[in-house]
Amino acid sequence: MHSHSATQKNSSSWIGVYIALGIVWGCSFIFIKLGLEFLTPIGVAFGRVSLGALTLVFWARYKGIELPKDKKLWLHLWVVALLLNVIPGFLFAFAETKVTSILAGIINAVTPLMTLLAIMIAFREEKPKNYQVVGLLLGFVGVLTVLGAWNGLGANPIIAVVALLFAVTCYGVSFPYSRKYVLPHKLQPEAIAAAQVSAGALTLLPFYLIDGIAKNEYRPGPVLAMIALGVFGSGFAYIWNFRIMEAAGSAIASTVTYVTPVVAVIVGIIFLGESIVWNEPVGALIVLLGAAIGQQRIKLFR
Repeated sequence: MHSHSATQKNSSSWIGVYIALGIVWGCSFIFIKLGLEFLTPIGVAFGRVSLGALTLVFWARYKGIELPKDKKLWLHLWVVALLLNVIPGFLFAFAETKVTSILAGIINAVTPLMTLLAIMIAFREEKPKNYQVVGLLLGFVGVLTVLGAWNGLGANPIIAVVALLFAVTCYGVSFPYSRKYVLPHKLQPEAIAAAQVSAGALTLLPFYLIDGIAKNEYRPGPVLAMIALGVFGSGFAYIWNFRIMEAAGSAIASTVTYVTPVVAVIVGIIFLGESIVWNEPVGALIVLLGAAIGQQRIKLFR
């Protein structure tokens, strides 16, 4: 009886944070769309990482946590920043100048499959399992369904689709890369996140100074959206994510990618009046099913 209540207490400690993370990351696509009202795609990418970096550095200071000292580790963290913040931050914003925030949110759900692919191709510690191959193939069918491939990609400009898929490929590579080169240093999550996001902000700064502002018109809605995207989406979200990993394990933490597309679709319809075509949610379900099989959440093979 005692252990049952302890487990419940443990789950209640991360459930709230998990829901918050799903909502914040799910809303990030609508925040990007709003931010594009006054910022260029580079401006959106820089805005979110610079605010995220300030948040995380202040938080680390407040907690008395020191940033990493090792130069080689900083190099690895910079690579992670490129893969997690700089390149996808720009590509998602660029794509959303041409497609709905809903489509961006759904394509983002391909991340677990790209992680699987990266592990199978570049970080081959083990041979791919049957369930991983099935999951990937199913996920690929899901992506083609989301895009309505039978219409020749229909209304979605090919460059935007390529940008979104390349962005999630960067996400996919970042996880095994971090596991191999960053996590063995056994640093506190806050230190890793603060250093990584700061490296991303410094990388984007010169580009922002050249071409960051789209127009000098700062309406409260878009400005608040950018603040939320930076402080929560690129700041506290990392701390929450690590906290869920500590309390519930990385397998549970990674399932937040199943929540984000659902949130993205709902907020896109309600707040931006975006339309959704039948094949987008159907394809999203196939993508999520593929990811679930690939991560062995749904067991097809013994």
